Amino acid sequence: MNFEGWTNSDPKLQAILDDGREALRAEHAAIIDADPDAEAVAFYNSGAALESSREWIKGYVEADESLTGEARVFDPQVRINSSGLGVLFYCMDESKGATKNRKTGKVTGTPDDMSPMLQYRTTLERDGKGVWKTRSGETERGACGQ
Repeated sequence: MNFEGWTNSDPKLQAILDDGREALRAEHAAIIDADPDAEAVAFYNSGAALESSREWIKGYVEADESLTGEARVFDPQVRINSSGLGVLFYCMDESKGATKNRKTGKVTGTPDDMSPMLQYRTTLERDGKGVWKTRSGETERGACGQ
């Protein structure tokens, strides 16, 4: 994954960016490793986000698929809301990424009728150790431009 523009001059906002980035990396690494119970996934996610991440990863494991190629992750928008939660939106371009069947080696890209662009919308909560854990998230295909 190539992260573009993931810097902020505010240290609190940068910490949210850093931990949000690592949550995404942990999920993708767990898919590649076929490990829905990967420690890093639990380290950077909690509650509904952790359950959702594990289910997403299990889907790849059950289909015997992995990830291959590149993804561009860009246009991060970060803030802290009035409840003290981190809010992180970002875009991902999957046009150079694909799934790969572990047994056959067959590579499948994004279907022609689907946009390779996704928008992630997440909320993060700082735990007692200072880690901004993703606690909820949603993804919308086609919500980001190029």
